[in-house]
Amino acid sequence: QVQLVESGGGLVQTGGSLRLSCTASGSRLSINGMGWHRQAPGMQRELVAMITNGITNYADSVKGRFTISRDNAKNTVYLQMNSLKPEDTAVYYCRTTLRDGSSVFGYWGQGTQVTVSS
Repeated sequence: QVQLVESGGGLVQTGGSLRLSCTASGSRLSINGMGWHRQAPGMQRELVAMITNGITNYADSVKGRFTISRDNAKNTVYLQMNSLKPEDTAVYYCRTTLRDGSSVFGYWGQGTQVTVSS
């Protein structure tokens, strides 16, 4: 059973910083991608940043403020969030995709709350 353990959420003022981390465990399959999505109240879940097969992808709204990185040896992905804005307030979900031959399987973490006060 794949487990994704997230940490690092919290309450921060506008302009502040937070660092999220997520560690994957419990699977023998190779990790195809790791990253983060977020969901604000009443909104759909959206991509924040992902590293997939070495390629990094960011949402336009976070480019220049957020940085995603990955430690392959630890199966861990990080999201450094700087210059936070109230509109960044959301539950942030870790996402990993695992490859088994030609098939790819996706998994979600339980989510961690990020609240940015104005």
